[in-house]
Amino acid sequence: MTAHQKGLMAEYFTVGWNVLEGLIAITAGVIAGSIALVGFGLDSYVEVASGSVLIWRLRKHGFAEEEEEEAAEKKAILFVGITFFLLAVYVIFESGKKLYFQEHAEESLIGIVLAVVSLIVMPLLALYKKKIAVQINSRALRADALETLACSYLSFTLLLGLGANAFFGWWWADPIAALAMVYFLISEGMEAIQEGREGVIQKA
Repeated sequence: MTAHQKGLMAEYFTVGWNVLEGLIAITAGVIAGSIALVGFGLDSYVEVASGSVLIWRLRKHGFAEEEEEEAAEKKAILFVGITFFLLAVYVIFESGKKLYFQEHAEESLIGIVLAVVSLIVMPLLALYKKKIAVQINSRALRADALETLACSYLSFTLLLGLGANAFFGWWWADPIAALAMVYFLISEGMEAIQEGREGVIQKA
């Protein structure tokens, strides 16, 4: 199996995992009345969108001219950058709302188990995608790997919020921890968008 094929398989796994993760999180969130879980599930579908674009990008390899592949790479980077900002907006909005209205994350055993499993799987998947990105020199796949890593941070904040609330009653732990990752999301998003836009401008 070539490095491009490994990258493609990693993206198929990413999309499949996040479809299932999002379904479980949203269902558990609705049952428990947990906004944090519902939001986490919605975030999974942002990752699905990003992974789908990377699948489109990697499938072009070997079936297009070098210039066309470069253009596809830039478009993929631009899209991944936009999804970073979507994640940042989600984190800011949900965290701010929780702090302002003092909304407590509800106890959910399913949510805690999901967060723990995701916290194990996502970093490993991100490292694997980053390794493949270096091998095939794909900036888009590298950016997507960073987004996968960012999703593991969201898993951590979900676990922190649900766990701290369940064991200590610290309702504010989740929004505070989530806000701490906004700088990372925005800086990575700006870098990806700038690189993607430069490619589009150069092509024009």
